[in-house]
Amino acid sequence: MSILIGVGVVSTVTVLYLGRKGWHAFHQAVGITPGVLVYQDATAPLSLSHIKWQQLNLNKKHLKNLSDNQLHQLQRIDEKVNSYQAYQKALQAQSKTPAVTEQQFVLHKMLDTRLPEMLASYYHLTNININANHVNEAKNGKKSEANELLQKVLNNIERRLDKLLAQMEAQQLQQLRVMDSYIESHDS
Repeated sequence: MSILIGVGVVSTVTVLYLGRKGWHAFHQAVGITPGVLVYQDATAPLSLSHIKWQQLNLNKKHLKNLSDNQLHQLQRIDEKVNSYQAYQKALQAQSKTPAVTEQQFVLHKMLDTRLPEMLASYYHLTNININANHVNEAKNGKKSEANELLQKVLNNIERRLDKLLAQMEAQQLQQLRVMDSYIESHDS
């Protein structure tokens, strides 16, 4: 009799555990976080008051005139920088201090100095008020050129981050291969 009760308890706990895991997996598969009641559409226009930067240090005032696509791109860049920083912190926690490459140095300079400077320049250029009609046409051309230049910089930064993250993945995969090779060679 006690065996049947024990099997019943174990079965109940197993069913509850697997049910809960399945419920969370289902929610994760459809993009919903269990316990969070607020749905946020990733493609919806962003509100500057709701944007939280994980790594980038940007003046929100300078972001007012950016397009929604540029704000989304800045968020992607911020997420990639956060991944990169987490990797660097993990290496430091393992007492490994990798040498800073030229690519990493340039990227840090672009993110910490040049990007905020460009966003400030873009903000100031797009807020210049000129009343003459013929000057407004020239002003619109300058705004268009400024927008193109800013977009090129954002694309460049994101491309550099993608390359850096790909290099990190390749390094980690190579380290796993080396360890596997080492273990296999000492297996016999």
